Amino acid sequence: MEPPAAAGEGGSPPGCIMTVKTFFVRALHRLQKGPGYTYQELLVWYCDNTNTHGPKRIIREGPKKKLVWFFLTLLFAALVFWNWGMLIQKYLSYKVTASLAIGFKNMTFPAVTICSASPYRYAAVKPYLQDLDDLIEAALNRILQPGPEDNGTASPPPPASATAGLNMRLWDQIPLVVIDESEASRPLVLDLLGNSSLGSAGPNSYSSFADPEGRKYKLAVKLCSNNGTRCTYRNFTSAVQAVTEWYILQSTSILSQVPLSKRIEMGYKAEDMILACLYGAEPCKYSNFTHLYHPDHGNCYIFNWGMDEEPPLISSNPGAEFGLKLILDISQKEYLPFLTFTAGARLMLHEQKSFPFLKDQGIYAMSGTETSIGVMVDELERQGAPYSACTMNGTDVSIQNLYQDYLTSQAAEGGRGLAEPCPNCSTGAQYRTTYSMQACLRSCFQAQMVKNCQCGHFFYPLPKGARFCNNEDYPDWAYCYSTLRTSLEHRQSCIQSCKETCNNTQYKMTISMADWPSEAAEDWIFHILSYERDQSTNVTLDRKGTIKLNIYFQEYNYRTISESASTTIVWLLSSLGGQFSLWMGGSVLCLIEFGEIVIDFLWITILNLISWGKGLKQRRPQAPKPAALPTVAERVEAHTNLGFEAEEAGGGGGSDPGAKGFADGDAVSEPGTPPPKYDSLRVCPVATVELGSEDGEASLPDLDTL
Repeated sequence: MEPPAAAGEGGSPPGCIMTVKTFFVRALHRLQKGPGYTYQELLVWYCDNTNTHGPKRIIREGPKKKLVWFFLTLLFAALVFWNWGMLIQKYLSYKVTASLAIGFKNMTFPAVTICSASPYRYAAVKPYLQDLDDLIEAALNRILQPGPEDNGTASPPPPASATAGLNMRLWDQIPLVVIDESEASRPLVLDLLGNSSLGSAGPNSYSSFADPEGRKYKLAVKLCSNNGTRCTYRNFTSAVQAVTEWYILQSTSILSQVPLSKRIEMGYKAEDMILACLYGAEPCKYSNFTHLYHPDHGNCYIFNWGMDEEPPLISSNPGAEFGLKLILDISQKEYLPFLTFTAGARLMLHEQKSFPFLKDQGIYAMSGTETSIGVMVDELERQGAPYSACTMNGTDVSIQNLYQDYLTSQAAEGGRGLAEPCPNCSTGAQYRTTYSMQACLRSCFQAQMVKNCQCGHFFYPLPKGARFCNNEDYPDWAYCYSTLRTSLEHRQSCIQSCKETCNNTQYKMTISMADWPSEAAEDWIFHILSYERDQSTNVTLDRKGTIKLNIYFQEYNYRTISESASTTIVWLLSSLGGQFSLWMGGSVLCLIEFGEIVIDFLWITILNLISWGKGLKQRRPQAPKPAALPTVAERVEAHTNLGFEAEEAGGGGGSDPGAKGFADGDAVSEPGTPPPKYDSLRVCPVATVELGSEDGEASLPDLDTL
């Protein structure tokens, strides 16, 4: 018994390996050989065997119908390709449809940020702003001085001592000017605190806004750069707007040089601002709020921000009794007279761990009122790329989010001074705020500010290595900031670089207000609140400084607004197939047949090109090689073996008759068959063949006896 065949490599039997090898060899041979048809034969075969209706009729009908069917097939094929183009273009536009769903569930209570309308207490910040307040008071006196008397004589200019004791260096950095537009072709620019004209009309003196001579005065802020060689004027329709803008620019320059710890000390403390707190049935206090220094509003306090290890609070039921109740003291008597113009509290509802942008999205609660805020939740779910230009967490946005590590940078800048005014501040490096569109836009503006002005604005976080702008170190910053602020190109570049978040929660608020407390309860409420805060029987609170807030879910119905793709790949394939079936009566198999015929056409073309290249190479003339004389062995071999092919370049060049007969083609061996080889050239007579054994085999003589 024979042993079994050895297994191939990897345990596979040899037969299996040979089958796979044979298959690949045949496939390679098929590729080298090509379809084996001509173009005409291939086209006729396709038209006769395809499942579409038009091509069959073209080759089977008579000449006239053949022409008609050819035209109809071409027309409907063009319609199919046109419709396919429209469908593919619609699919690649990535349109979305919005769907609205209403659900009911327990809701996570939003984060609530509360700030005073005034960023600082006037008594604490007054030493830093004293020179600025003196300048603005002198400017207001000049604006409000009485006009000329009825006799038409102009009021005398202010005496030279009117500016004595003022910090005119601070005034000269960003001055207030008056523009006299009585003559439109020759406007006069006058310094508000000086007597000389800054225009081209020569010396003149500004008398008063209350001028009955019909003069047109405008108050403007003068902003200069390049050592005062290039200036611009920001005009305002009201002197109130001009004075406000001028004071903000000057105070920004001054406060940007004050350390953060000092700025926190100048703000409102949580224990002085939050008088009472109640969440549902559980009492709370100011220590349950997270401190955040906000550049616009000073010290702010956030309830349920989610930055600590505890999970966010869940509201058990809708209604005011299950929400957050606060009583606040805004201390309106300590407001800055030239910087704070609104009395009340600034508050905002937002998601956990998101930075509160109160200036853009916050609301005011008026003093002396009870403000009730009913909340409804809208959840936005965007489809994402390529359907919507949104981002999940901001990592794919080119703008660096300066607010992401705002708490960490605040702690690093404030140092140990943070612990004194704010014992409950969050200073851990692990606290990070989430991405938002407002954070990206403000970060983009600050990046442009640092790039163009070499310093950052005081109201935005600083990039690493940058400094805040001020008049001393950066004299041109106000001009640069004003130019950048009004530049449409820079705003557009930031809008194009930033993206909305794909998943977002919005809180819709219904606000109602009423006077609080009532006249009947005013006396005892203020007595108790004053005693709890100051341990004094004297009333230190009044209606102008207190606010009551009620924040609650109005209902537990939430709305989810989600995007979905209006055109999917399933829709595209079904639409393409429907158009192809309608106009051509085809299917997917017809497309496969068409692809096969295209591949065959390409192979026929490639093989024809290869054959043409070989023929061109063979037709090239070659230089004849010199004929070599046959050797003696070759001559003998030519006599005894007519299939022997001598190695002669010209063929038939010898004088031997056998060689000549070989050259003439009289005896040509089968191509590819080598000539026989003999051990000896000896010739002996052939013995008579005798029938030998019974099986009919012929016996030959023994060669050894020859």
